[in-house]
Amino acid sequence: MKKALCAVLTAAMLIAVTGCSKKEKVVINSAADLNGKKIGCQAGTTGELYIQENIPDADVKSFKTGIDASLALKNGSIDAIVLDELPAKEIVKRNSDLEIVNDKFATEEYAIAVRKGDSELLSSINSTITAMKSDGRYEALVNAFMPIDGNIAVPSAIATSGSKTVKMGTNASFPPFEYTEGADPIGFDITMSQYIAKDYGAKLQVIDMNFDGLIAALQSGAIDFIAAGMTATDERRKNVDFSEPYFVSNQVIIIRK
Repeated sequence: MKKALCAVLTAAMLIAVTGCSKKEKVVINSAADLNGKKIGCQAGTTGELYIQENIPDADVKSFKTGIDASLALKNGSIDAIVLDELPAKEIVKRNSDLEIVNDKFATEEYAIAVRKGDSELLSSINSTITAMKSDGRYEALVNAFMPIDGNIAVPSAIATSGSKTVKMGTNASFPPFEYTEGADPIGFDITMSQYIAKDYGAKLQVIDMNFDGLIAALQSGAIDFIAAGMTATDERRKNVDFSEPYFVSNQVIIIRK
């Protein structure tokens, strides 16, 4: 009798423990499903701003980089990531257990930021962007860093020289726009900035820092311009001047498969 009772109690305990340990499946098929979820993003980005303004019930977790957020997603600390489309594609490409939800939203335009009133540098940057789009260099950069087959072909560095140095601030964890491979940052924005410096008659110095510290560094004079996949928002225009847009992007959602 005791043995039978013990067996029944043991079975009951196993059922209870199994039931408690089973996690409820998180289903996210669109931005509308993000309410009440733990959402990761990169600090200081428009993805973070979108969550704060449009998903009031979300539990926002900000990370220094999208890669840091992907690690948290993989280990179950968060339910999803809101990130710019191309960097999101790179993360999924490198992590077979993650995928992108088929729901693009919050279309935005990337532009280069300079200090308020720095009209000389801003004019030179706009001239370079316009020239690159008309002479084929821009298209060549798109094909190099955003190829249809996914095989990035990093172009040779553009030599820059001059009696002055122009400092470009970026956050090299945002592929394919800026990322580190070997010792130096590379990417779409890096090569474009080399063209900008060359046309400006200056040597280019790339300074890698946290994304959410870029505007403060620009205002303090630590850097001269920002090229970091930065969206030209009205809020940011209060503190910096933006070039003409050079790329259109969307926000997307990364989830576990």
